[in-house]
Amino acid sequence: MEIFVNNDEVAQWEAELPGLRQRARLNLLVILAWHQRQRDTMRALSLADEAELLMPGISPAELPEDEKSLFRARLLLVRAEARWLYSELGKAQEMATSALREFERFGASEAHLGCLDAHYLLALLSLHQGEVGIVERELEQAAELAQLCQDTTRETIIEAFQGIQTAYHDLPLAIERWQLHFQTEANNFTPAIAASANEFLAYSASFSGNFGQAGAYGIQAYDFALQSGQVRRAISIASNIGDSFNSLNDHQSALQWMQLSLDLARSMAWPASIGNCLTQMAETLRRLGRLDTAKDMLNEALPLVASMPDSRWHLMALRYLGDLLLDQGEHFAALDCFSELQQGADRKRQQDFRIGARRGRAHALSFLGRPQEALAVANEALQLVTESRDNYRKIDILRVLASIHNRHNLAMSPDTPLDTDAASAALHYLQQALEIAGGISGYTISGELLEEIADAQAASGNYQRAFRLSRRAIAAREKIHTQEAANRATAVQLSHHTERMRAESEYLRQLANAEAERAEVLQKSSAILTLLGDIGQEITASLDADAVFQTINRHVQGLLHVTAFVIYLTDADQQSMTSAFGMENGEPIEPDTILMSDTGARSVQCIVRRSEILTEFAPDDEIPSLIPGTERVLSMLFAPLIIADKVLGVMTIQSSREHAYGATEIMIFRSLCAYGAIALSNADAYLRLKETQAYLVAQEKLAALGALVAGVAHELNTPIGNCLLVASTVQDNSRNMISKLAGQNLRRSELSAYFDEVKMSAEIMMRGLGSAATLISSFKQVAVDRTSEQRRNFDLLQVLQEIIATLNIRIGHAGHTIGLDVEPGIVMDSYPGSLGQVINNLIENAILHAFDSGQNGQMQIKVAALDGKRVVLQFSDNGSGIPQENLQRIFDPFFTTKLGQGGSGLGLNICYNIVTSILHGQISVSSIIDNGTTFTLDLPLMV
Repeated sequence: MEIFVNNDEVAQWEAELPGLRQRARLNLLVILAWHQRQRDTMRALSLADEAELLMPGISPAELPEDEKSLFRARLLLVRAEARWLYSELGKAQEMATSALREFERFGASEAHLGCLDAHYLLALLSLHQGEVGIVERELEQAAELAQLCQDTTRETIIEAFQGIQTAYHDLPLAIERWQLHFQTEANNFTPAIAASANEFLAYSASFSGNFGQAGAYGIQAYDFALQSGQVRRAISIASNIGDSFNSLNDHQSALQWMQLSLDLARSMAWPASIGNCLTQMAETLRRLGRLDTAKDMLNEALPLVASMPDSRWHLMALRYLGDLLLDQGEHFAALDCFSELQQGADRKRQQDFRIGARRGRAHALSFLGRPQEALAVANEALQLVTESRDNYRKIDILRVLASIHNRHNLAMSPDTPLDTDAASAALHYLQQALEIAGGISGYTISGELLEEIADAQAASGNYQRAFRLSRRAIAAREKIHTQEAANRATAVQLSHHTERMRAESEYLRQLANAEAERAEVLQKSSAILTLLGDIGQEITASLDADAVFQTINRHVQGLLHVTAFVIYLTDADQQSMTSAFGMENGEPIEPDTILMSDTGARSVQCIVRRSEILTEFAPDDEIPSLIPGTERVLSMLFAPLIIADKVLGVMTIQSSREHAYGATEIMIFRSLCAYGAIALSNADAYLRLKETQAYLVAQEKLAALGALVAGVAHELNTPIGNCLLVASTVQDNSRNMISKLAGQNLRRSELSAYFDEVKMSAEIMMRGLGSAATLISSFKQVAVDRTSEQRRNFDLLQVLQEIIATLNIRIGHAGHTIGLDVEPGIVMDSYPGSLGQVINNLIENAILHAFDSGQNGQMQIKVAALDGKRVVLQFSDNGSGIPQENLQRIFDPFFTTKLGQGGSGLGLNICYNIVTSILHGQISVSSIIDNGTTFTLDLPLMV
């Protein structure tokens, strides 16, 4: 993932995001959150939240845990940067460190980039906390990772950061190491690289006193930073550009840039950035003499940067406030301010602020009449500035020492190091400053310094030297005046250059906008066609006319401005058309009929012409065709519903707006009509097919009923016929017995034989009637009485174990075995009794039909959950199998291959009815001869 990208890429991703789902959407959410972190921080946090919510719903197969962890670490880094921008440094550091630890768990290149970005952010956080040592360490680690990943963009950004930090305490080293490199990269085609290179060059030019060049580099850096989404950097650069203009004595341009910086910071609502901009602007106003306004700004800025104590921004605000208080004569307050600055700068080893704090304290102490303390502090500053080899600041400190001696008329102490020709300590320090200034290439000695030395020489009685120095001071003033004029000319030139660049940029922007608008029109047309294609698939996917009407209406309302929408369909006689669907402002319209003989009706004209008709009215026109009770419309569009030269009807949309339907709208409506015609034709054909199917099903049911009645009659005929024969025999024998009994010639042997016959007859009748009763009971189950079943929650494994337990004796006696393979924890909300009946029938069917006599068969029940909503139950055996020609009839009532051998032909039919009716599932069978049979039940967990 790139560290920064161009604005166009982000805009393109934002346009693509609405059309993405699941993993593809998650990928883009993470990318957008990362690249919106400075462009729109709240948007970035919102995208990160959405990504976090989306991740749990994506399957591990689609999103492995390692990738999920990397996504979460990247999003944590987004949140850490947001906390930093909103000045919550402690929370930001905690989050960045956590993200770094998470990235360090992986070895992929994306993890290395994550570690790099975490170190870079930790360096920024340490900089704002004034931890210079930690900044250097974090940048070194980031630089090593950038080289490992061969990421030139990140490597350049880190080098620029390192170069700027080096320039603060050792400008020659920074220039020697990086100047040439960044001059090459300043016009790199990658905005992120060009922004970093130009920013370094701006700093080095500013520290070298070349403020015109600093401003030019800064303006380039600002534009590139905005292009690449580095808004925080752009804010800082804009403030520095203003500072460069200040140094060129163009305070008006300086204020403009600082105001631009402040406006940008306020728009982002980043407290520390706002505080820094206010600080910079206050310093400009101080130089212009507007001390009260400057003080108000600094008072507003300090609380905003106070969340980052000892940061450069906080230290800078203290320094500028101290200088302002000195200018206002508030020396006690200035002393307190510079003392606080000194403590913070010493803690964080910020060398330039350590020197500046002591310079300010020395001035304040001197003004407060405490010269010895002032000299001690000034000497500390002199020692620090000597160590840092900063000759510009050394000149300033030497002048401070001289001013303290002059102001308090201090006598020379024995340990004061004086030159042989220096008549006083003040003169010694001033001559030292003059020597150092003369040794700086290109440095213009100020008239003020020369005048101070002249005054010191005059006070010592060296009037000739004083006179010569005064002449030099006048010349220096003229030279400085000339230099200031040149600076102003440079500032004007820079301003003109900036305006020209802005004008060219605006021209290019307008040109790009024109091209973008053209591309947008093409893209919009393409998008509309793509959208219409998707809508067409949705419309034609339904075979129900009412659903088609609702779908078309929804899309018509979503794509076009519609006050009223009506669909007319031609009647069977083709002599009229009737509105099948109509809506006005979300309310249904009463159906109406239009005769085809009404040639004045636009719907009729539309059918006759077989093309669209657009009618428009002015607000004051009379509309003769306006239906009473409907809203007045000013735009009406009619289009025919045609398929294969057959006209199905007309669709019309009407709007209360003028000129509501142009070429694009007509094209959209034409497409919707075409899809609507296809869908309605399909729905009509499907309706006719359903009617035909219903007729055939009814015929088949009658045939099945006849076969069922014949089968029942056939099956009942034998037992009932046997019973009838036995009953008639018993009846005849009973008459004989009664006759013999009446004639008193009944013998004992005859009576005994009669009773034996009656007993045998009763047994035969009981067996026959029992068989008939069993057959009738089985036949009743075919109807599946739902009201007799009890629905409840049950554990499927437990219920199946109970069913097997009740059948184990039957299975064992038959010489077979049964196995159970069920996933634990499957809970169903269904009818366990009915499920038990199905399993019982399948087992009985296998025992009766699957195995040959003497065969030790094996049966198996296997169950697996499916997508959390359904369960698949398979009952299989290793028996003889079912012939292919019988598989189609196996669930038919009374179909059996064991007729008269215990098979009634109702067991599997009962299974089919229970599974499809009570259990709301499906049952299917597969079999291979001599390789067994498998029955598969697909059941819902909740009926």
